Amino acid sequence: MEAKRAHYQVSFAVLSLAAMAFSILQSAVIPALPSLEHSLHTSADAVAWLLTGYLLSAAIATPILGRVGDMLGKEKVLLVILLVLAAGTLVSALATSLPVMLAGRIIQGAGGAVFPLAFGIIRDEFPPERVVGAIGFLSSVLGVGAGLGIVLAGPIIVHLSYHWLFWIPLAMCLAAALATWIFIPESPVRAPGRISVPGALLMSGWLVSGLLAVSEGPIIGWADPRTLALFLGAAVLLVWWARSESRSASPTIDMKMMRVPEVWTTNLAALLFGCGMYVMFTIVPQFVETAKHQGYGFGASVTQSGLDLLPFALAMLVVAPLTGRLSTAFGSRRVLLAACCFSALSYVVLVLWHTHTWDVFLSAAILGIGIAMGFASMTNLVVEAVPPTQTGVATGMNSNIRNIGAALGAGIATSVVVGSLMTDGTPKEHGYILAFVISAAAMAVAAGATLAIPKHREREQLQTALTGVAVAE
Repeated sequence: MEAKRAHYQVSFAVLSLAAMAFSILQSAVIPALPSLEHSLHTSADAVAWLLTGYLLSAAIATPILGRVGDMLGKEKVLLVILLVLAAGTLVSALATSLPVMLAGRIIQGAGGAVFPLAFGIIRDEFPPERVVGAIGFLSSVLGVGAGLGIVLAGPIIVHLSYHWLFWIPLAMCLAAALATWIFIPESPVRAPGRISVPGALLMSGWLVSGLLAVSEGPIIGWADPRTLALFLGAAVLLVWWARSESRSASPTIDMKMMRVPEVWTTNLAALLFGCGMYVMFTIVPQFVETAKHQGYGFGASVTQSGLDLLPFALAMLVVAPLTGRLSTAFGSRRVLLAACCFSALSYVVLVLWHTHTWDVFLSAAILGIGIAMGFASMTNLVVEAVPPTQTGVATGMNSNIRNIGAALGAGIATSVVVGSLMTDGTPKEHGYILAFVISAAAMAVAAGATLAIPKHREREQLQTALTGVAVAE
């Protein structure tokens, strides 16, 4: 076992493979929805549940399984999750009807815990001077995989079939599970306690209610009584959950941890950052696929619209290895601030210039830089603020909050675009422009939230990044 522990580079490769498999599964379905609607003989509203169901499942599973990993052992739980992810992917790969594929997607949601568990393994097992860089790079894999999923979906559907959207990640999941079993040692760090069932149920309740409201709002209307009821239910359950967890002797989510200044301010920035980040994946492909005779758009195919976002993935691949050095040199807070600025700039580019394919290339590349820096710095800020026994649950909640923001931002942008429909059912150009403006504004507000992250620990964070030893207060 000790011999295995020395080869942390091998562990990192295994964790990267697992993270890449999950990330591709997360995004590859997005451009494939129209094709899946036809192949599964269903409607656009029904097929959208392949995203909604997956999002709900991941939102519930990510923090809870992160907490289970902190308690029982991160390697053990990671192996189980990869096998569950593989099982869900197999179900979706074999599916020929919407209910079966939806069941597979819900099972796949458990894979959301791959990232918090991987962060915990890195913190527990890697040399201290390697932790910041490794967490930064692995955080960026989420964006790289999402970009590759968008890019590859079109060619896979055209030249193979929708089944291969799942067969390829399935092979990656199984390889990652086998490698996890062979190479990754069990972490010695444990967090005593148990899962609070009331806390877990209440958290699941407000997450499901809130995300359903965000998902259904663009379809049935934000002022619809059902949407408002879902938002109200989420608010009530959120308050109830926070009170329950605060009074619990063994909370699923430690409210004291969530109230740490570095944690709650970083989570606030993550929520706002998420509002802008996925509009590039959900709205821009629709824009470039619009026929040129409408006065805008490029008449691109699904495959070409994916390739237009290739600079995003390439930029992340280039910047991701540098994020650790940037955090060490300047501090994660400053890196997150720069990430918000780059991301806002990417949408400003689209607002001002969107008549040529190169405009989309440039915007996607700038956003890739911003997302790479943002994912890495947010994770490192949270990791530096909590003890090793809470790494999984703390990073899981940060990821969840970011995804909630992403769902909210995508829902608002979709509503804006749909609200500008012309008589032929095509959105007006100004609808897209307004969506880009909103995304840029969300990133600008996220930059403001980043400034609220306390600076008094920045020297400690830099020292910890360099040596692994915290500076005494």
